[in-house]
Amino acid sequence: MKLNERSLAFYATCDSPADNCGFLYKRGERHTAYHRRWFVLKGNMLFYFEERDSREPVGVIVLEGCNVELCDSAENFAFAIRFGGSKSRTYVLAAESQEAMESWVKSLSRASFDYMRLVVRELEKQLQEMSRGLPGGCSQDAPDPWKPKPSGLEQCRERLPALPAVPPKENGCAVWNNALEAEERPPDTSGHDEEGALRPPPLPPRRRASNGSGTASAVAQSPSTFCRLHEQYSREVARLRQDWQQKRRGSQP
Repeated sequence: MKLNERSLAFYATCDSPADNCGFLYKRGERHTAYHRRWFVLKGNMLFYFEERDSREPVGVIVLEGCNVELCDSAENFAFAIRFGGSKSRTYVLAAESQEAMESWVKSLSRASFDYMRLVVRELEKQLQEMSRGLPGGCSQDAPDPWKPKPSGLEQCRERLPALPAVPPKENGCAVWNNALEAEERPPDTSGHDEEGALRPPPLPPRRRASNGSGTASAVAQSPSTFCRLHEQYSREVARLRQDWQQKRRGSQP
């Protein structure tokens, strides 16, 4: 694999944020002695410098196709970066504390593109489960993210049930249909409807007082007013019922 040294040096020392950085002890390839180096992790590339203020890195490790694992070494808090293949080199590093070692092992294990590819596949799988309404999803009917949301008025119309038909009212009371029809057409005194069948007796007309406030106060003050009204309407209903019965007897052959 060919790398441009100038591009790598610029990338290692530029102001782009690093995933991890700090001092580690690196064991030599030929000699087993450990040297203290400044390491900077950016993406899947691990740069190491002789000093923290060095302008160019001493080397770089491309973290692809490798495994990061703990190992036994003369130094404490040691771990190794192993690549596949019999001729591949193994990098042995050692941290200065247990916390630093755990941090480096975690960040190095997640630096490769293979790991990122697995994370993306897992996220895509979870998204498909949520959209299909499987037990791993949030709901059975997942909303379409591209569908426009209904306005507040449309939401209110969807939530409100259909209202039943309400008959017209007069002074707060429902009016019968036959009373409305009687206003639209002239009265028929024959006692029969359009199909020739006998109609029920009409309802007594509503009486309206000339002075509503005085009548309301009189009704509220005198308990016997209701009794007088009841007797008056009872006599009127009885008279209308008697007239209707006479007309019915007269129409029968």
